Amino acid sequence: MSPQPSGGLRSLARLVRPSEHESQSQVESPEGPSATSRAAIKRVWYAGVGSLLVSQCVCVQLRRAEGSVCGKTRLNMTAVHRLVIVRHGESAWNQENRFCGWFDADLSEKGVEEAKRGAQAVKDAGMKFDVCYTSVLKRAVKTLWTIMEGTDQMWVPVIRTWRLNERHYGGLTGLNKAETAAKHGEEQVKIWRRSFDIPPPPMENDHPYHKVISESRRYKNLKPGELPTCESLKDTIARALPFWNEVIAPEIKAGKNVIIAAHGNSLRGIVKHLEGMSDAAIMELNLPTGIPIVYELDADLKPVKPMAFLGDEETVKKAMEAVAAQGKVKK
Repeated sequence: MSPQPSGGLRSLARLVRPSEHESQSQVESPEGPSATSRAAIKRVWYAGVGSLLVSQCVCVQLRRAEGSVCGKTRLNMTAVHRLVIVRHGESAWNQENRFCGWFDADLSEKGVEEAKRGAQAVKDAGMKFDVCYTSVLKRAVKTLWTIMEGTDQMWVPVIRTWRLNERHYGGLTGLNKAETAAKHGEEQVKIWRRSFDIPPPPMENDHPYHKVISESRRYKNLKPGELPTCESLKDTIARALPFWNEVIAPEIKAGKNVIIAAHGNSLRGIVKHLEGMSDAAIMELNLPTGIPIVYELDADLKPVKPMAFLGDEETVKKAMEAVAAQGKVKK
C-alpha cells in the first residue's frame, strides 16, 4: 500500500513489517547493515507522507512518497558525503512554552538528557567528525558540547556563528505560545511561527528583552542593518543559507565529516535547501529536539536517501508532536 502525497508530517498511522523483497540498502543503518539491525527493522507509515525505517541500532529513516515535499531525493545515486544535523535539546523556555528566538535560554534538565541520548546515538552509530558548526546561543552550543563529549571528540574544531541562530521572534519574545494563541487565535500564532515570509511584530526598544539581546557582545561585529528586530522564516534562511553555501558546503565537498547543532528554523532552512521543499511544506516540518538527523549526500550535496533520525520511532514521533503542539490553545 502506498501513502498518498501530502505537504507535511502527520500522525503515525500504523506499523507493518518490511516485505521480503525489500533490498538490503533500504534497511541498513548509516554505518552499514548488521544481522541484528536487519532482523529488527520495522516500517512505520506516516499518513500522507511516507515511511520510517527503524532498527535496533537506533536509525529511523524517513521516506516520502513520490511527488511529495522531498521529490529531489535520489535513491539510486551513490552517497559520497554524510552530514549530521541536530536541533538543540529542550530549553528552559521550550519547557515553559515561550517564544525564545534570540534570547539565550539554557537547556532544561530534559534538554540535557535529550542531548545525552543524542550523544549515545551518535556514539552507537560510530560517527566521527572533522568540524562542528553551531550558533552563538548556549542551548545549541551545550547540545553540541554534550554530543562531542559523549563521543570523545571535544578536540574537534567548533565554529560558532550568529547566522545559525534561531529565528528572531521580535515582539513575541518571552510570551507564552498557548496564551498568545488564546489571545490572538491559533491561526495567527501559526502564521507568526511558521509562515514563510510574514514576520512577527518587531521588538521595540522598550521590550523587556531588547537590551539584553541587542547589546550583547556576541553581536558587536555585525554590520549596520544585520541585527534584526524580527524575522520571518524567509529572513532566517536569507542569513543562514549564505553561510551554508560559502562555509559549510565547501568543507563537506572537501571530504570533511560535518555536524551542525543549531535551531528549529535555521535547520529548517538547510533542510528546505537540501530537499527542495516548497514554502508551504517547510511550514509543516517539525524537527524534534535533541535527536540527530543524518543525511547521505552525493557529490553535488543532494540527498541520495531520505533523512534518517538516530532515535526509536516512538521517541521521534512524540518529539515531533510536542513541537507541533506548542502554538495551540491549552484545552
